[in-house]
Amino acid sequence: QVQLVESGGGLVQPGGSLRLSCTVSGSIFSFGRMGWYRQAPGKQRELVVAETNGGRTNYADSVKGRFTISRDNAKNTLYLQMNSLKHEAEDVYYCRGIAASSNDECWGEGTQVTVSS
Repeated sequence: QVQLVESGGGLVQPGGSLRLSCTVSGSIFSFGRMGWYRQAPGKQRELVVAETNGGRTNYADSVKGRFTISRDNAKNTLYLQMNSLKHEAEDVYYCRGIAASSNDECWGEGTQVTVSS
């Protein structure tokens, strides 16, 4: 079974940057679309950015211009570059994949991002 493993979270100061990684334990091409979501305690998980059909990307308004999704297919890894981080970005970040063959969704375990001075 293909798994998603996030890494790269941690403590960063406001205005700083982090790059999250989501490594696929198999081929990244198992997933037709991938994305990043985040969740704060007691709140619903929300979209950060997701690949859409047709190869486009859909960013949440709150992160446009500051966050960038990318992938390295050779490394079976999805990335989220986060710049100019604000305190409100402090959440657990999850990687999500939609299986190319079945449209089943797969989630990673999440990685904590803390924004604090």
